[in-house]
Amino acid sequence: MKHYHVAIIGGGASGLALALFLSRKGISDLVLIEKNDRLGRKLSATGNGQGNLTNLSMGKEHYFSSDLALAEEIISSFDERDTISFFASLGGLLLPDDRGRVYPASRQASSATDLLRYALQAAKIECRLSTTVRSLSHPSSFVIETDKGALSSDFAVLCTGGKAAPQFGTDGSAYALAEGFGHTLTELFPSLVQCKADMGDKKGLKGIRVDGRLSYLDHTVRGDVIFTDYGLSGDAVFRLSPYFAGKDEAWLYLELLPDVEEETLLSLVKGKNVPKEEAFCGILTNQIGRMLLKSAGSLEGAVRLCKRIPFRVTGTLGFAYAQVTKGGIPMNEVTKSLESKKQRGLFFCGEILDVDGECGGYNLQWAFSSAHRVAEEVCRR
Repeated sequence: MKHYHVAIIGGGASGLALALFLSRKGISDLVLIEKNDRLGRKLSATGNGQGNLTNLSMGKEHYFSSDLALAEEIISSFDERDTISFFASLGGLLLPDDRGRVYPASRQASSATDLLRYALQAAKIECRLSTTVRSLSHPSSFVIETDKGALSSDFAVLCTGGKAAPQFGTDGSAYALAEGFGHTLTELFPSLVQCKADMGDKKGLKGIRVDGRLSYLDHTVRGDVIFTDYGLSGDAVFRLSPYFAGKDEAWLYLELLPDVEEETLLSLVKGKNVPKEEAFCGILTNQIGRMLLKSAGSLEGAVRLCKRIPFRVTGTLGFAYAQVTKGGIPMNEVTKSLESKKQRGLFFCGEILDVDGECGGYNLQWAFSSAHRVAEEVCRR
């Protein structure tokens, strides 16, 4: 049975970054184990395939966790500037858009994965692909049983992700490896995901995209909203979804034409020499205008409805469509170095922990920051 200094389980964003951080700090006796036939499959799909790797606006207000203070401290110790510099050191160029979201200049997420993969090859880091970890134990050192044999290590790091996007291999089965050492899980919910809603008289709007202001309680975001047969999708829905994740029922309110005052809109629709049912012609998509008039019954009511269209959310499309898992291993079960309090030498990185972020590169920043924190501690030891 071959023995390593460090075994990294999971070849996603945090696992790839961790392997390179360790290698650069002089630790070459390590192995990266990935169940898929290629590394970084989920990373290559991030940001709608464009690779939103981080964000210029960092802070705990963009994250959710049972210990936001610790999450913020870890992120600030390896922040968005460090991520940009890290990829620059690999030969990549990251650039922000007008909302602060940072992408590869190529706008290809796969190019970020390729930079990491080529760097692993250059560092001669051993990667075992198409290898599923069956069990993890610690009789005297870590013993990792896989479907292709066993190996052992001094340190083990779980970078296995959560339950979101199981088509990339993150189906939640790896939580059992941590639970085998006595770790627990918070309740898990899909986040950054489309929502199901009672569409009622809005079913005819399927496929229409609008720029609007979407609200849930005191949380409001501006962005694209797409009407579907099951509910709502689009950038604004993804960004708001962390706030209503896990709710059996929630009410969202959509404001159309957020840059136009209600009084101005009312004067426009009243001053037209057109059939009443076409009062929103030239202002809104015809189907939306007709829906507003039919639902409200009057021009004044339609204008008010335009500014606050209610949607009763009845759930989400679930983990199969989610970008990230809300919840995970509680932060009070790990040290500030993200080492297990139940088993010395066992560490965690990325989505497996109870830290998740808003849409916009925040979750990948956590992956890189947490990997850097673990690398520092392993090298110190």
